[in-house]
Amino acid sequence: MKRRPFFQFLSAVWANSYLGFFLHGGIYTGRLKNLCFPGLNCYSCPLAVMACPLGILQHVMASLRALPRVALEAGLYALGTLLLYGLLLGRFVCGWICPFGFLQEWLYRLPGPKIILPRGWRYLKWGFLLVLVLFLPLALRGPTGYGEVWFCRIFCPAGTLEAALPNLLTEPGLRALVGLLFYWKLTVLVLVLLGVILYHRLFCKLFCPLGLIYGFFNRIGLFRLRWEERKCVLCGLCEEVCPMELKIPRELNSVECIRCLNCLNTCPARAISLERSLGLEPELDRIPVSVTEKRNAS
Repeated sequence: MKRRPFFQFLSAVWANSYLGFFLHGGIYTGRLKNLCFPGLNCYSCPLAVMACPLGILQHVMASLRALPRVALEAGLYALGTLLLYGLLLGRFVCGWICPFGFLQEWLYRLPGPKIILPRGWRYLKWGFLLVLVLFLPLALRGPTGYGEVWFCRIFCPAGTLEAALPNLLTEPGLRALVGLLFYWKLTVLVLVLLGVILYHRLFCKLFCPLGLIYGFFNRIGLFRLRWEERKCVLCGLCEEVCPMELKIPRELNSVECIRCLNCLNTCPARAISLERSLGLEPELDRIPVSVTEKRNAS
């Protein structure tokens, strides 16, 4: 097995390694659940050993008006965790650690037609972050004064796959509570899973708020990609192997880059390298053209 898929596999296994579920039932509530796993992995999954940073962030927003002091303390923890993961890893989390990203890549390998969607659709995840993760949990309160975790409640396919379905299968008493909301989320899950067979990393590109948050750190975090024009032979292989369909080098350090390093490993001239630095290097992000555009212009 190649290095990145193997690391993705190990991360997915570690994130869901609570074997006590098979002996005692219920979800894990030990000390590790107080920590956030970097990737999208549902807190309520029977096998999950850590919390989901996106879920914690929504809970903070949902309780901010009812319990401002508690929410502020939890919010500092959530933001500190995202800041730590963002600065140290950025979207390496998406390319190397996230279990749902790993699942998408394997499903895309299934035979069938493959499609490309307009790049403008990628702005959808901005709406999911601003509306479902931040605004609605804060703005809409129930009778108790608390808001809802809207992204988890009405959309998150990882939560449906990892938590709702296993819990329904193992806890017969929960089946009487199944209603329209569950069937809606099941429909979303099926459509997303079908979509990732047709379109590489559909969920990452169009819907994932967590990947968007980590993407903000791609230009200021510890790791950044560098392209050296003097070495480049304009073969275009880097763009061909990019799962996020980026224009390289223009978008090497954009919010969309998941740091899979396909471009680096494929480049025959070693024109792309991975560097470590926490200082700002704006020259890396001021390259106005892509390899394909440069080749066509020459």
